[in-house]
This record gives sequence, structure tokens and C-alpha cells, in this order.
Amino acid sequence: MNRTTFDTPVRLRTLATAGALAMTGLLVLMPADASAQDMGMQMTEELEPPRLDWNPNDPRIGLSAGWRDADEAIWNLTKLASMWRPEGFFNPENPGDSDFSNTDIAFAGDFMFQGSYHGFKIYDISNPSSPVLRTAVVCPGGQGDVSVYGNLLVLSSQSPRARLDCGVGGVEETVSDIRVKGVRIFDISNIDAPQQVAVVQSCRGSHTHTILKSPNDDENLYVYIQGTSPPRPADELAGCVAEQDDPNTSYFRIEVVRVPLANPAAAEIVNEPRIFADEQGDIRGLNPGGVPVPGAQQSRPTNQCHDITTYPALGLAGGACSGNGILLDVTDPANPVRVSEVADPNFAYWHSATFNNDGSSVLFTDEWGGGSSPRCRATDPATWGANAIFSRDENNRMELEGYYKLPVPQTDTENCVAHNGSLIPVPGRDIKVQAWYQGGVSVLDFTDPANAFEIAYFDRGPISEDQIYTGGYWSTYWYNGRIYGAEISRGIDVFELEPSEHLSANEIAAAEAVILDEFNAQMQPMFEWEDTPVVARAYLDQLERGGRILASRAQAVDRVLSSVESGRMNAGQLREVASDLEADALAVDNLELGGDAETLAKLASVLRGIAAM
Repeated sequence: MNRTTFDTPVRLRTLATAGALAMTGLLVLMPADASAQDMGMQMTEELEPPRLDWNPNDPRIGLSAGWRDADEAIWNLTKLASMWRPEGFFNPENPGDSDFSNTDIAFAGDFMFQGSYHGFKIYDISNPSSPVLRTAVVCPGGQGDVSVYGNLLVLSSQSPRARLDCGVGGVEETVSDIRVKGVRIFDISNIDAPQQVAVVQSCRGSHTHTILKSPNDDENLYVYIQGTSPPRPADELAGCVAEQDDPNTSYFRIEVVRVPLANPAAAEIVNEPRIFADEQGDIRGLNPGGVPVPGAQQSRPTNQCHDITTYPALGLAGGACSGNGILLDVTDPANPVRVSEVADPNFAYWHSATFNNDGSSVLFTDEWGGGSSPRCRATDPATWGANAIFSRDENNRMELEGYYKLPVPQTDTENCVAHNGSLIPVPGRDIKVQAWYQGGVSVLDFTDPANAFEIAYFDRGPISEDQIYTGGYWSTYWYNGRIYGAEISRGIDVFELEPSEHLSANEIAAAEAVILDEFNAQMQPMFEWEDTPVVARAYLDQLERGGRILASRAQAVDRVLSSVESGRMNAGQLREVASDLEADALAVDNLELGGDAETLAKLASVLRGIAAM
């Protein structure tokens, strides 16, 4: 096995080789009895998926176990804070008790909202190095995904024991009028006393949900419900149909909830679009599942979405939908329409989606093993339980470019697979921080989607050396200069990036300058950067790191920026250097070192913006 040296960025073999068995296309129509040979795939022993290459001296290897005292390894990050779960939100006798597991997080102002199977918690993060628990709301209901918009908090509910009154007693009856499977809406205008103002029931519950505040609708918030449980009895909720062959089946669709901002209590389902139907109207037109891959997995049928990420600035959404990745046109928020889809037999279960900032790439995750299994072992394929990174063109066609998987083996007692993350707003680069359950936190650069690589990490040893518990990071997100990790069995952690050979202090400062009022990872914002010296220096650092700018030109840029920083701005000189950079960009093939036309042009634009101030 080939392995890298420790001071070399560890990279996964990312090209879609024959061994990777990657398949993409605009539409995958497969009859239920289709064989691998029918689909043109050569299933032979010679075509085994590639394995990871890793550094045998990686400090993450061999960390000792412990629930509260596991060993830790960290690289290019600083851990600022760790907070244990509050009393009543964990089982002291069982670290893996799923009734209390922490789940996803959302942000608004100086507050972080953390969901759990037992309810949700609100933390004051005005000082990220010392978060303070402000409010804890007991409301059991399943995994409890949360989203926040204005004074509203949306909470998913899918457990059959979830009660309308948020009680802990559960629901025992097969049919009950006090069961909640859908989404709850809370008024959080009083952060210390959230009030449930609406419940929207759905046939398959809400495993996750996605909010969309469309620029085309000022009066309403939209919630897309992704349910994954079997449909409820029609006696409990009228209209629910369990039979998949019935044209009115509750499978193969999502629910669209409209929430009037002036009266959230009037929230209701306004559409149940069958986003998987083909052009002939076959609701099962996408992947029916069961496509075998050498080894131990097969793709799931596409009868549900696990997660949808809306991107309002582009009018698009990326759906990770069981056996397919899809794109939706959401310019009409109540009527999402599928415009593209891809499939990949390496993927067992398409779990979540992230766009890069300009939307030219889409990263999908595969939750092979469901999140509770060890899928990052040395023996596990490098393309299973990984990220698949696709390019997207102006016609919404997607093409597989490469894969990224946590580049270090984990143990048999660590549940590990690709999970939730978000972009870090470094101008000119595509950088994501991502959770890998007990695989920890990994920060990856996928600017070149065919060659994604790791630039920072944090990891703890397993909860136990002897048995597997579901633990580790559910999600890790960047919010206003810090990385927040939702740890399933422990609590929360807060990190900041350190300058390194892969990321300069200027790039970090430029990212920290992007301040959001709210952040929900499943409603992705488009980042914008002001024309400032630190943003210009971030671009300059990138050009110099890659040897993609003339030394004399870099010196000129540094000189004019130093003048601005010292209060002696000369607009004429800034424009003169910008013109030189633009000329270099046009003649990039003739530069001595080989140039980067796009970054040169961006740097020139920032210099012109500074000159215009």
C-alpha cells in the first residue's frame, strides 16, 4: 500500500476510475429487475473499489478510548471550548442512549440552537470561547432537526412516541390524535420561553426538513419536509397511503409547508410534489434500488429524500435522495421541479448536499451504514461512505469529478461515515468543514473537485474500545469566524482555524470578515466579500502559494496595499497595478510561471474597488 509522508497533504485517489465503478447521467431509469450487466457495469473481481492511502504516522491513529477522557489529536485548528450536555439531556449510565442524542445545529445572532432526540437547547455564543446554556426545551420526537428564521424555530418530529404536548410519556396507541409526525413551529421571540405555535402533520413524519425564504415571496417561509418512516395509518392522518404501487402512495414525494410570517399558526401543507417521477409520469422512474456493487452494499431505492439544501441566490436546491442526487428548481418555492439527477453505484444512501459558493460544484455525501456503523476502517473502500463531488454546468448537467473520504483509518468501535458540514468563506477557494461522526472533524479543500485534500482536523478516540456506541460529530459548521461541532454523545465543541501552509492568516481573516445574521446549513447563503486589503491579500497569498503570479507583480501589489493599510492610499497607483494584473490575466499563457487568470482578475477587481472608496 502506498502512503504519503507526514508533511505532504494526504489526498484520496479521487478520479472516477473503472475500479471506482462510478456512473453518472441526467436520468437513470432502471426497471426493478435490471441487472448490473443490463446497465453496462462490469462486475468482476478485478474491479474492486480503491482503498485509502494514509499516513501511518497520523496522530489520529491509536487514540485511547473514553467517553469523557478520550485522547485527542488536532492539526491546524485550536479548540476554544467544550461543553458537556446539560443534566436531563443524557443518560449517565449509557453514553449511546439514542433517546438523548444531540443532532443538528442552527444559528441566529449570538445564539446557537441545538436539536436532540429529547428536545432542543439554546446557547449564548456571544463569547465563542465560553458558550452559555440559555434555554433547554424538553420535547422528545425523534432526531429533532432544527432551523431558525426570524422569531421562528422549526423542529422535526418523526418518532411514533412524540406527543403534541411535548410530553415525555410517549404514545402507546397504534392510532392516536396526540401523536406528532411532521414539523413543530416555535415562537422564539422570548428566547427564554419558546412557545409552540403550530404543528404540521405529515404522512411519513419529518426525519429532516429544509427551510426556504424565497426572494420571490416576501410574505411566507417555506419548509420542505423529508420523511423517511413508513406512512401512518389513514385512520390517524387522512390521505396517507402505504402501498407503493398505489398512484396516491405517500412514497416518492416530499411535502411543502407554507408558513405565513404574519400568522405562523396558519402553517399548512400546500403541495406534495412527486419529484422523482419520470417524463412519462412513472413515480418510480428513478433508482428503484438494489444495484449491487462488489463487497457488502447496494444502492437504496429513491422513494424519499434524506436532505435537501436550498440555495435561494441560485433558485436551486440539491437533494440527497436515497439512491440519487438531484437538482430542483425552487424559483417557485411552493412548486419545486426536478431539473437534473445523477446516480453512483458506489453510494449506498445519498444523505446531504452542499454547493460551492458559485454553484459550479455540488458535493453529495453517502451515509453508508446509516451513521451507526464503522465505515472508515482500513479495509473499507475509499469511494464508499465518502463525498462525491460533481461539476454543474449552466444547463444543470452534473458530472462526477472526484471523491473525498476521511484520509485516516478508524477502528471497529467508531461509527464513521460522511456527514454534515458547511463552507468556510475563504474567497477564491472551496473549503468545507465536515463531520465524520467518531471520525471527528475534517476540513477539506475541493477547489479542484478532482483532487480534494485535507487541510485541518480534530479527532477523539472511540467512546469504547470494546463496543460500538453511536457518537461523534453530527455536524460541524462555520458561523461568523468559528467552527461549531455538535457532538452526539458529549455536547458541543468550538474551534478556530490556525494559519498553516495550506491556509494563510489573510485567508482566515477574510473568511472571518463575512458576518451572517442567521445560518441554517440546509438553506445555503451566497457569500460576498467587501473590497478590502485583507481580501486582496488573501488572493495574493493564493497566487504566491501556487507560484501563479510574477514576483515583480506580487511586490507591486504588496506595496500598494501597504500604502492603503498605513493610511496613504493612492487611488491612481491601485488602478495602475489593477490594469497590470488584468493584462497578465489576458496573457496568462505567456507568464513566466504559468498564471491563474481568474484569481488575477479577482485581485484586480478588489484593488479597483478599494481605489473607488
